[in-house]
Amino acid sequence: MIAEADLVNQLKDPNAQSKAFEVLVNTYKQRLYWHIRRIVLNHDDADDVLQNTFIKVYRNIEGFKGDSKLYSWMYRIATNEALSFLKAKSKKQGIGNEELQNQLLDNLQADVYFEGDEIQLKLQKAIATLPEKQKLIFNMKYFQELKYEEISEILETSVGGLKASYHLATKKIEAYLKDD
Repeated sequence: MIAEADLVNQLKDPNAQSKAFEVLVNTYKQRLYWHIRRIVLNHDDADDVLQNTFIKVYRNIEGFKGDSKLYSWMYRIATNEALSFLKAKSKKQGIGNEELQNQLLDNLQADVYFEGDEIQLKLQKAIATLPEKQKLIFNMKYFQELKYEEISEILETSVGGLKASYHLATKKIEAYLKDD
């Protein structure tokens, strides 16, 4: 595995950029896909957003300053791309974000790429009831097992605020599952 600093340098070098970008994609595509998938819930949409994420990374790598880790920067881009995608999708359909979330959940069970059982479906429904930021934090902490410091870097927010949001999210999910 290539060191992150070396990879960034190669990505900025026109002679090494193509090979370095291939390494970048192969290294991060699966983690980014699942991060995006948990936001947009649909396989095809997640693929589209992932592709847009890598295009943005490629076009903007020169602007990457190294103030954060490369993957944190890419997760931030992926998060913003996924949220923008959902916003555009709800606007295009002329429905609100909550209605879109319900629609996505209804379609989740029919999605051939959804491998979850009834319990997973209930969990996804519970997560969908959370406010956007709590949903992101819960998904990153619970499913991706990111550390609070990593999530803090990605979402550009304090660790203390993240811990509080995660705690609230778990309480809301527990309450939803008990009531269901």
